[in-house]
Amino acid sequence: MNNQSNATTFVVLVVAIAAVFIASSVLVTTEAEAKKKRKGLAEELAAPIRAPIATSGDNIYITWWSNKTGNEEVMFRASTDNGATFGDKINLSNTTAADSDDAEIAASGDSVYVTWWERNETSDTPVARVSNDNGATFGPMLMLATNGTIGGSGG
Repeated sequence: MNNQSNATTFVVLVVAIAAVFIASSVLVTTEAEAKKKRKGLAEELAAPIRAPIATSGDNIYITWWSNKTGNEEVMFRASTDNGATFGDKINLSNTTAADSDDAEIAASGDSVYVTWWERNETSDTPVARVSNDNGATFGPMLMLATNGTIGGSGG
């Protein structure tokens, strides 16, 4: 072999090694990242699609989470005539920094209680909103994991 052929072989070998190194560094996932991805996928596949419901007297309240805005949001609708009609939907969570999901609902008298989780890459936070006027309006989002007294008046 001559020197030019050796140099060409060396350059091709260096380029091939560099390509393998670059591809492997892009594709390598740590075990923790892989486990987190598998867990997230398993939870997503196992999560039931639900619309929890609560009733009080002639009132029917429904909540659900939806991804119509680019992230999960908790929605709410109320009926005051035994379900013959429902009012406009209300976005209770309206957050862009987290996905809002796993909503639950309860009602007693004129009060409606909706809870859910605000989730992003760094935290899972339970939250709630309360209405004291049959779901017509809701008080502020209550961050339930915050220490100390939390509060806000419902609608």
